[in-house]
Parts: sequence; C-alpha cells; structure tokens
Amino acid sequence: MRQVLFRIHVDSLFSFTPIDGVFAVGLIVVFAAWCIYGTVLFRQLVYDWADRTEPVDVVSPIVVWTVIAGLILSLPLWASSLLPAGIPIYGYGLMVFLGFATGGWLAAKRAGSVGLNPEIVWDLLMWVFIAGIGGARLFYLIQYRDRIFSSDMSLPQRLFTAVNLSDGGLVLFGGVLMVVVAMVVFSYRNKISPLLMADIVVPSFFVGLMFGRIGCLLNGCCFGDRCELPWGIQFPAGSVPFSILVERGFLDPASEATFPLHPTQIYSSLNAGLLALVTSALFRLRPPHGAVLAFGLMTYPITRFLIEFIRGDEMGKFGTGLTISQLLSLGMVAAGAVLAAWVWRELWLKSGPGAASPAA
Repeated sequence: MRQVLFRIHVDSLFSFTPIDGVFAVGLIVVFAAWCIYGTVLFRQLVYDWADRTEPVDVVSPIVVWTVIAGLILSLPLWASSLLPAGIPIYGYGLMVFLGFATGGWLAAKRAGSVGLNPEIVWDLLMWVFIAGIGGARLFYLIQYRDRIFSSDMSLPQRLFTAVNLSDGGLVLFGGVLMVVVAMVVFSYRNKISPLLMADIVVPSFFVGLMFGRIGCLLNGCCFGDRCELPWGIQFPAGSVPFSILVERGFLDPASEATFPLHPTQIYSSLNAGLLALVTSALFRLRPPHGAVLAFGLMTYPITRFLIEFIRGDEMGKFGTGLTISQLLSLGMVAAGAVLAAWVWRELWLKSGPGAASPAA
C-alpha cells in the first residue's frame, strides 16, 4: 500500500530531498517528461504536415506546449508558498491515468485497423472519462453513503467529500453503466455502429481495469478476506482495510496491522489482463459486430462473481448473502447471453440459405 507514490518539489528544479518521509523529485524530471512528450508531438505534427490533404494547425499545439513548459520552469518563483509539501502524486490516480492512456492508444490502433479515424477514439475517451468517473463515483457515494458522510457535515464539506478522489472511491459497475450510455450517444452522433465501437473499446476497458486494480492495491481499497496462504498481504494501522476491520469488530484497534488478507486487487488485475489479451485476439478474428462485447459481458461478471467470495470490503445485501457486485454480475451475464444470441441470430439470417441464393 502506498497512497502517495512520490511528491514533486515546486521550490527547486534539482532537489531530490524526501518530503515528509516520501520520495520526492525536482521539477527537472517533470520538465524532462514534458520535453519527451514535445518530441513525440513535434514528430507527429511533421508527419501530419507532410501527409496533409487539408490545412493542418501546427502553430497552436506548439504554442500550448511552450506555455506549459514555461509554467513548469517558473513554478519555483511563485508556487513554493502555495504548495510547501510539493505536489503529491497519488498511486490510485496515476494508475487510472495510465489505464486510460494505454487503453486509449490500443483502442485507436484497433479503430484504424477497421478503417475508422483513430482520432475519433480519443474524442470518445473524453466522453468515457467523464461518464465513467462520474458514474463510478456516484455509485460509490450511494453504496457507501453511511461510511462517507456524517450527520454533522456542513453542505460545503459534503460537496468537497463527494468530489474528493484523492483517497479513491470508485465503484466499477457504476462507471460501466454510465459509459454504456455515453458510448451509445457518441456512436449515434458520429454515425458509427455502437456495437462496433463497443468491440473496439472492450479490450481497452480490461487494460484500464488491469491498471486500476493496481491503483486499488496502492490505495488499500477493494481488499480481500482473511488469507491463510503464503502470499497473504497485510495493511498498516490507519489504512482503509484496517479501519473497516476494526469498525466491524474483526480486528483489535491496538494492532499494528491487519491479519493477512487475500490480495484480491492483484487477482483482479491479472484477471483483467488475461481478458484484455483474449478479447483483443477475438477482435482480430473480425467476428460480427457485438461479439467481443457479448463475450466480455459474459466472462468478466463470472470472474468478478467468484472473486467477490474472497473479498472482504463488501457484505451481503438484501438478505441474499451476495454483494451488490455479485447481483449486478448476474444481470450482466444475462445481458451478455441475450446479446450473443442476437448477434449470432443476425449472422445466421445474413448467411443462411435464403441470403446465399442468387436472385431470380
């Protein structure tokens, strides 16, 4: 567990002195990373200019890059008093960002392979990012409202708590539901088959989930139940798992750490990585539109349903002994089965004897 991976000094370009016991880097590292991005950007602009079939704006990206570069270098002059502890880089947020960036890049390549403009994927990802984070956060606030909000909170405190993601607080299924809505609207607006777009995005969804679950491990959320196996992991006092286990009466408040728990975040990350590989391979076979989505809808909920049995962060709901995620998983499997039946029915109708007969 490492909620803050590292901090960035804003008072110095070259200081690598730890801040509050946390590893820290100077702004020169940020500037170097920005220069690498600038090199890639400039290279792409040159290619776009050489291959242009219509006017290409190369000035605006260069101006924006230069302004941000100057801002980075000027931070020691004015930001030291505003951020005395530097800029914290949270493990959870960084993993979510890496998931979106990597998944988006791979989805853009898949879009290009079927004749779509890869740029449209990045437009879609803006919709997906807003809808996914918003839906996942809203579902989290509803599901864990008693844990998050207290009766003595003022309205500003409640609003800040609702949008504060520094400690994590996203529920996957809530994000999925809102992403589906966003994708359907986006696809129809751009006259693209929603099922084709979904097939392009599904493998990238699992790539993002693979990174996201590592973020959960760093944050301490989505933890497992008691583990007697050699690879059980413990979380320190003050962590999310520690506090919840103490609250439920499973752990002595005087303990230094939790008892060994299943690393369900790692299980889930490996599961997502495997599903990303399988769905990506399935996409390359060019199945009917919607087949990759149907496969994902039927396989992921099954694995999630099973992993939930060894997770310790959620309790059974509605007197069923099943968590909310397990109940939603059952619905997703059913939806996937219906979609799969519809996809193959459409394929059969198009390739059946009647469709193959020559016209009279």
